[in-house]
Amino acid sequence: MIPEIKRILYTTDLSPNSAYALRYAINSANKHDAGIIILHVVEEMAPFFDEERLKVISETKIAEAMDRIRKRLKIFCDRELKDDPESTDRVVSIEVCQGYPPEEILRKADELNCDVIVMGTHGKGIIRHSFLGSAAQQVLRRVRLPVFISPWPEGEIVASGPDA
Repeated sequence: MIPEIKRILYTTDLSPNSAYALRYAINSANKHDAGIIILHVVEEMAPFFDEERLKVISETKIAEAMDRIRKRLKIFCDRELKDDPESTDRVVSIEVCQGYPPEEILRKADELNCDVIVMGTHGKGIIRHSFLGSAAQQVLRRVRLPVFISPWPEGEIVASGPDA
């Protein structure tokens, strides 16, 4: 029996081309009549501040990330889905949490009962053509779900909008 795909977890690091993978998430969601959950993980800060100050900074970073995602999603939909506005409805929620990105991606995929993960990679580092980005590598080592890894296309500069 072919497994059903009903919930897609699309992860974004909010880098300029991170929306490139969103194209694949939307395409898959349309083909499988699935919903998309957008996830961004704000990395935890080193404890240089007292607990109350860290909490304020964390809440601010999470709110800013949520705002950036909403703005980028609108730009993306206006630009790329103007002929298919129903595809916008595929995004069922936006999640922003704090922690170590690979851990949080795996935790959220499980917690939200996702069937597949879609994530981009830009392979930071000297030998970028040989290795995936570190978050993608860590997820792939431990995941028990299908994962669709979308590398940036050669020459692509900004897929997510001018505010990137």
